[in-house]
Amino acid sequence: MTINPTDELTASPLRTLANKVPEITLYFWVIKILATTVGETAADFLNTNLGLGLSGTTVVMALLLAAVLVAQFRSPRYVPGLYWLAVVLISVVGTLITDNLTDNVGIPLEATTVVFAIALAACFAAWQATEHTLSIHAVTTTRREAFYWLTVLFTFALGTAAGDLVAENLNLGYWKSALLFAALIAVVTGAHLRLGLNAIGAFWIAYILTRPLGASIGDYLSQDTDAGGLGLGTLLTSALFLVTILAVVLHLTRTRLDQTPAATADVG
Repeated sequence: MTINPTDELTASPLRTLANKVPEITLYFWVIKILATTVGETAADFLNTNLGLGLSGTTVVMALLLAAVLVAQFRSPRYVPGLYWLAVVLISVVGTLITDNLTDNVGIPLEATTVVFAIALAACFAAWQATEHTLSIHAVTTTRREAFYWLTVLFTFALGTAAGDLVAENLNLGYWKSALLFAALIAVVTGAHLRLGLNAIGAFWIAYILTRPLGASIGDYLSQDTDAGGLGLGTLLTSALFLVTILAVVLHLTRTRLDQTPAATADVG
């Protein structure tokens, strides 16, 4: 369905913008997994190597995220560098929220998984009830963008809790966990392409699953060999993935391959 600018203005009293979210291409998923990996390794680096601790790291990263989101909301259109910087930071903050609840407060992973699942479902329900669409091709008002980023935060927190819960209960190790979550994403993709799973539902399920996938990859690369990893360390792993993200984002900035044409944005 094509957006009619007049209808969009009528539907919401808030200002109408160009779509603030990139097209869902292979580039999107590559950067998302890379950003998720950085969320895991950078949080570990700041917490352990720099000695900030969970609370200190959470405060610092939350302030940085708030500043970037202010810039993101003020931007009238999708800007690859700004958007993906927000995703990287929200990945770190979402990870830290779950880690704080588990390690500092002592809430078990079973509880945090259920709580964040309920919070995410409530966010989806409010988004749908208010905007009548959950499509990321229609993030064209300030209110829709607020729902989008709140949803993204909950997906990272839920993905962290559920991923850690699976890792602890099944004791698979890093690379086997990565294979498990990659297989689940493949199942969701197949269900969408072959069995008619709703595109929006398939997208958000895969979005959640990329968090434990990226974290498993990050842990496998960064953790010591005696712990089942390759021993690259959190600093080197974070740096490698950040450089890769930067290279891909610069490519997208130049080519605009992931920008949604305003006239064809889908509200369905």
